Amino acid sequence: MPIDIVGLTGGIGSGKSAAAAHFATLGVPVVDTDVIAHALTAADGAAMPLLAAAFGSQVVAESGALDRAAMRALAFADPANRRRLESILHPLIRAESVRQLDVARGPYALLVVPLLFENPDYLALVRRSLLVDCAEEVQLARVQARSGLTADAVRAIMAAQMPRVQRLARADDVIDNDGSLAALQLQVEAKHQYYLANLAHSQ
Repeated sequence: MPIDIVGLTGGIGSGKSAAAAHFATLGVPVVDTDVIAHALTAADGAAMPLLAAAFGSQVVAESGALDRAAMRALAFADPANRRRLESILHPLIRAESVRQLDVARGPYALLVVPLLFENPDYLALVRRSLLVDCAEEVQLARVQARSGLTADAVRAIMAAQMPRVQRLARADDVIDNDGSLAALQLQVEAKHQYYLANLAHSQ
């Protein structure tokens, strides 16, 4: 990789996207694995023929894109389905992430990976890990407000992710996002200054 990479992570509803968006306004190239995943599973996405072959037409919406609700139900109902989904998507997402990082130009790059600590392949790419953290009740409220999912459905997603205490123990750096967007942005700016001063390679 031509520049150093900071891995941004956090549980669902923690505020990763808001943090990444503010890093982008500061001139930091952002490679977001969720954005890549959405592109791969759009109507003309490279993953759709593979997903349709693996799971059938039930996971294909009328638009030709992935029916996320149907796929989520299958994945959480049966661990084998989840593993099959991951075996299709993960190599495609990682390959596109690496391609984007290879052409990124800036003081450093931000790689957004929700399950960074669970994925050694991504951890191997990053110089430092940055966790966006918030209380679990805050996660729950945020995800319900934006998605319409039930509390039980959100808790199931949270339970499938690394426990908060383990993420905090693994992270090199932490942003506390229990507060306002303005407070989050101030912390992003402080971390940005730290990375400018401490990461070895700048362009």
